[in-house]
Amino acid sequence: MTHPDVVRKENDVKISSRGLFAISLIFSLSVIFIVFGATFTEETIQYILSFNLIFLILAIGFRILALALWGLRIVLMSRSLGYHVGFFYSLNMVLAGLLAGTITPGQAGGEPVRVHELYRTGVKVGDATAVVIMERVLDGIVLTGMGVIIMFMTREIWSTFSTSLIILIIAAWVFLLSFLFIPFLAMRYPVPMKCLILRLVSWITEKLSHTRLSSSKICACADTEIDNFFTCFSRFAGPARWGLLIGGSATAFFWVTEFMVASVILMGLGLDPYIILSFFFQILIAIIMMIPTTPGSSGITELSTSSLYALIVPAGMLGIFVLLWRFVTFYLNIILGVIAGMCIVHREISCRTEYSKEITPDKPQP
Repeated sequence: MTHPDVVRKENDVKISSRGLFAISLIFSLSVIFIVFGATFTEETIQYILSFNLIFLILAIGFRILALALWGLRIVLMSRSLGYHVGFFYSLNMVLAGLLAGTITPGQAGGEPVRVHELYRTGVKVGDATAVVIMERVLDGIVLTGMGVIIMFMTREIWSTFSTSLIILIIAAWVFLLSFLFIPFLAMRYPVPMKCLILRLVSWITEKLSHTRLSSSKICACADTEIDNFFTCFSRFAGPARWGLLIGGSATAFFWVTEFMVASVILMGLGLDPYIILSFFFQILIAIIMMIPTTPGSSGITELSTSSLYALIVPAGMLGIFVLLWRFVTFYLNIILGVIAGMCIVHREISCRTEYSKEITPDKPQP
């Protein structure tokens, strides 16, 4: 029988998740509504009616292609460590992670989902964690490289930014660059890092576990998986380095494809694609979204998007642009994430049903 405290905690988690999801949507829709109200003109209705839906379909196509590249990156990095993860399974875990990201600050909820799904395919927890962390590291390297190049190409645009926006951009960039130190610290100072992580795990388990026995078991498992984690980083720096190289290539293609969504929407509104400038804006937005602020970074993302794109998008079009762009890059996440989540739930129910049949002895025939 399930303990009442456990049931109560599960219900609290469900309520908390629903509350965070509601907050995420409210923040996003509120900012979009404010942008619409502040930029609405007589031409706005005409812009809406004249928008070419073919470009919206094309933008969705670019978004789905970007997600496929993300799934491919996980497949390739896992294979370099000796694990075989199916492409469609990987794509499904990416989509499920997007849904979790909508209710967590900085969209960080997707990482635990991907670690869990990799573990379900037979990947060790330490290796799965290393793969997911290296995803963030590769994102940081690619975004930093692209950002530095494009910054020199668009130096004149910085003078138009407000002081608060520049401070937010600098804070976001510092937060992003901090991820680049994770593999360095893991390989350079493995023992101190392991002790730090074990202390953190011990503190968390003492707060969450009901008994010392379960806490000690968790810490023992954590000790083994941390060793796997550091070993995995060493393999990425050695024999599995090809996984990082090809994963880095997939990451670059992912971000280029992802950033093309905004340019396609601009074309649908009858504007120039502004590819270089739009890429620069979205690099800044992507970095800002990584800061753990609001659930799913909603509200912050819409605000920074409207602030940046107001430099190239006419006022009457700005609300339409922000809504369409967020539909493709945020609200579509929810739709696809729900479908992926349902697939995972169906799989877990099927597995539990089969397991129950295996451990339940057949009743003797009369």
